[in-house]
Amino acid sequence: MKNVLKTYLLIGLLSALLLIIGSVIGGEAGLVTALVFSLIFNVISLWFSDKIVLKMYRAQAIQRGHSSGLYEIVEKLARKAELPMPGVFIIPDRAPNAFATGRNPKHAAVAATQGLIDSLNSEELEAVIAHELTHIKNRDTLVGTFAAVIASAIVHLAMIAKWGMIFGGFGRDNEDNRGGGLFSTILMVILAPIAAALIQAAISRSREYMADKGSKKLIGTGTPLANALRKIDGLSKRGLVLEHASSETAHMFIMNPISGGSLLSLFMTHPATEDRIKKLMEA
Repeated sequence: MKNVLKTYLLIGLLSALLLIIGSVIGGEAGLVTALVFSLIFNVISLWFSDKIVLKMYRAQAIQRGHSSGLYEIVEKLARKAELPMPGVFIIPDRAPNAFATGRNPKHAAVAATQGLIDSLNSEELEAVIAHELTHIKNRDTLVGTFAAVIASAIVHLAMIAKWGMIFGGFGRDNEDNRGGGLFSTILMVILAPIAAALIQAAISRSREYMADKGSKKLIGTGTPLANALRKIDGLSKRGLVLEHASSETAHMFIMNPISGGSLLSLFMTHPATEDRIKKLMEA
């Protein structure tokens, strides 16, 4: 419940930030533009998100009887979680990772890399799939897409304001009418994208903790997922990383495929592996 409330609060802050920057840049008209801009891209991104990301990572659909046994694992756990059977895909990549996508539980898909299947034992693989099915049950694709699109809208509006100031326009009238308008616009252009990235990352970390907890509940123990996370993290640190990984989709995976130790923790889309394992092993 704590993470659910935190997600709602953070999305509220992200939405408020979008409205504020829209208002600063263009007054009432800018605010309306920001709303329309966000709504259009939310609908488009959510509706086609599954097809886009599956194609991006060259995911291949499999059916019951596939040699990996992945389909049967998803089928068993989906039944246990009382979810419609999602599409099951394998990504031809040696790096161990997995993600879930789809606009709702009836239009969902689970994808795992070949590297994940090869690296984990059956209990660990089940725990990872349980994590991804929890994302589907919690409609995290909807939440993540909503947050990502709003954050993207904020960045684009900030870019519009920046070029508007360079070529003349934004901020000048405000400075004459209210004083300090140009300064406030400059601050917004600099700080809004940073704030949006921080909030979006915090939302993603919160949902990962919830999915870890859901896996533990569905499997009955947190040990298999803790072991899986430890293996995935270890292989990643040894240089086994996902090809074609994108920052726009990194939040979808069970572990960030492009994260690095030099990044500030506040900007990370996933909690630290040690923290996740510690929570999973708590009674």
